[in-house]
Amino acid sequence: MALTDEAIDKIKAMIVAGELAPGSRLPKEDVLAGQLGLSRNSLREAVRALTAMRILITRQGDGTYVTSLEPHLLLESLSFAADVSQGHTALQLLQVRRLLEPQATGLAAALLKPEDLQELREILDRCRSATTVEEFVAHDIAFHLRIVEAVGNPVLSMLLRVLSTRTQRVRIVRGSRTSHALDNAHQDHEEILRALQTRDALLAASAATVHITAVEQWLAASLNDDSWPTIDS
Repeated sequence: MALTDEAIDKIKAMIVAGELAPGSRLPKEDVLAGQLGLSRNSLREAVRALTAMRILITRQGDGTYVTSLEPHLLLESLSFAADVSQGHTALQLLQVRRLLEPQATGLAAALLKPEDLQELREILDRCRSATTVEEFVAHDIAFHLRIVEAVGNPVLSMLLRVLSTRTQRVRIVRGSRTSHALDNAHQDHEEILRALQTRDALLAASAATVHITAVEQWLAASLNDDSWPTIDS
């Protein structure tokens, strides 16, 4: 095991054991290095890595602290993996989204307030008037995220945001190469909204499933003809 990995594991073990509680400050570098039997260089590398994971946070002039360790905060670090996902990995992320998002959409049917439904209507209107793929995707993300947020579970909201990032969605829409792709997406969105407006949880979940499955099927087909767009597409 690399020394940095060993240092990371030792700091994590302290957090798990409760020796370093959420929000607590780490001991001074020389003290902690001695306590863990590590070199100061290995400790510094470990702190950098754990900071990138949102497990630690460094406050200039004040020291290094354990973050709140809220799950939705820790999940943010996974968004890069979704951004760069390609091929079968991107398809697997989309499959997980299909398992989670329709259920959340169904739950939202009973929780969305009239003003929430009006906001969703306005988002879809802006989505239809989008003139670029990037603008369409921004409104698409806002639509789905607003529905999921109604469930009131920030972990679920962040997980679904991670599973289908803005970068990934732009690449999928650009790679679809079909004039019907956006029209179909708009139609799916309208079906989802209608189901939510009538408080039909089963229909809302079904409409969301159809919507996500259509994208999943296109992506699966594109892998067979090598048309999946690369990061630079």
